[in-house]
Amino acid sequence: MDENQEHPLLDRLRRRLAEGALSRRGFLRFATLLGVAAPLAYRMAGLPGSEAVAATTSGTEPSGGRLTLGMRVQQVENPHALSWLPPANLVHQVCQPLTWTGFDNVTRPYLLSSWKVSPDLRSWDLFVRRDVTWHSGRAFTADDVIWNLRHLLDPATGSSAMGIMQSYMLTDGPTGEPDGPPLWDASAIERVDDFQVRLNLKRPQVAVPEHLFHYTDVMLDPEENGRFGVGSNGTGPFTLRELVVGERALLGAARTASNRRPCVDELALIDLGDEPAAATAALLSGQIDGLDRCDYSVAESMAGQSGFQVHRSATAATAMLQMKVTRPPFDDLRVRRAMRLAIDPAEITRLALRGFGTPAEHHLVSPIHPDYALLPPLRRDVDQARRLIAEAGYPDGIDIEITCKNWPSWEASAVQVMVEQYRQAGIRCAIEILPAARFWDVWDKAPLAFVEWAPRPLGFMLMSLTLRSGVPWNSTGFSDAQVDALIQEAEATLDVDARRAILRQLEQRVQDIGPMVQPAWLSVVTVMSKRVRGFRLHPSTLLSAGDYAVIS
Repeated sequence: MDENQEHPLLDRLRRRLAEGALSRRGFLRFATLLGVAAPLAYRMAGLPGSEAVAATTSGTEPSGGRLTLGMRVQQVENPHALSWLPPANLVHQVCQPLTWTGFDNVTRPYLLSSWKVSPDLRSWDLFVRRDVTWHSGRAFTADDVIWNLRHLLDPATGSSAMGIMQSYMLTDGPTGEPDGPPLWDASAIERVDDFQVRLNLKRPQVAVPEHLFHYTDVMLDPEENGRFGVGSNGTGPFTLRELVVGERALLGAARTASNRRPCVDELALIDLGDEPAAATAALLSGQIDGLDRCDYSVAESMAGQSGFQVHRSATAATAMLQMKVTRPPFDDLRVRRAMRLAIDPAEITRLALRGFGTPAEHHLVSPIHPDYALLPPLRRDVDQARRLIAEAGYPDGIDIEITCKNWPSWEASAVQVMVEQYRQAGIRCAIEILPAARFWDVWDKAPLAFVEWAPRPLGFMLMSLTLRSGVPWNSTGFSDAQVDALIQEAEATLDVDARRAILRQLEQRVQDIGPMVQPAWLSVVTVMSKRVRGFRLHPSTLLSAGDYAVIS
């Protein structure tokens, strides 16, 4: 496909926009997915200016000096298999993704210059930027992209990217095993030339650009064989100079992919642990300039403090109680439904999140998503929950244990509210509260765990990651042919109204038989010194630290 060729579906989008059948925001989202550059799509939609990819158009001037942020510092040696955002955030300062989903939930090229997709959504041409070099001076090319995509999709890597891309890039069958399914066809990832890669898909997929922004999907130097550490090569604004897990990481300025040095000379990341009081004290003492993300209690205590600004972003991030359906009592769908009926999401949100979130509906699709479908409310019904548990063979109720982490603190608070609500339904709960770093070693092994999930741009994407049969992050063992088929159908549907109709069925099915209890959608918050210029809180909490300046 020609990089400058217009997609044949674009005329249809223009007509629907002119007829009022498609919103300007809807046009913007789908025009960019079809390969229209974001600034042009904004003009076509009649919307004022395109929001920056990150903060790269903010006009922030280089300041030199050091930017010091509080952030958990964890092991990062296998970036493609990470399952927690803080270590991914560190890697992203050195290595970069092919695409970037902006503050407006529109995905743009990043290490790519553009993409083009065939009318049937089965062939995606990725055009690599020609001005990108590795820190070593070598050109970034199609060969680097191909190696990284193959590594992400190799079952031996253990990347969650497999769960997202399995349906259209791999042969059918369960993933997550070292001898799992290979690419569906030898030409699935095709090298066209030095700066063009073609993905030939097994079936249509609308969200390839969004999938390439998954936080594990950074471009690593193939010469390092998927490993990462001090001195690793990259294309990003910094190089990693020092890493002491649980204490600190120090990064130094490098040339960025746009051949522009970052605004600061050094980026220091300080691990302050899980205690909110430590973060507050570090801010007030000047030990740090800000936080990648903070506990809600820190935001409350720092609100109104001179010299600081609280940043907040409403998101499709969530946390849910995940039930292993391979173990009693959660192997009975009546128990799983009772677990949902026994709680009141509105009360949990009010008491635990204190205004920093909204109630969820137990199906993983947020009102923020463009393809969200509103279902009749699932109201709390304690009597029905008791009846379902008795029908499942537990006339005296059940005894369970919930595993959760101590940071952010709202999670343990939410679990405690749920425990009290469950008690009223004959569900007796113990709580195991773990340090955050330890929790991520067991989150996918505990029979019942309260797990936080980062936001995704489209409604079906979190379902693909967590509910599709056999994918690496389906830790519950849930498998349902109807859910799999509906996810696959949604992924192949560009028209948002048609996809919303599919998601309505999918939401209802998941709400009826799914393996989770989902009480809330989250706002993410942080605190930053007003001396830090160019900062804006991304919904994912990913940092663009190369664009932040520190003013003396």
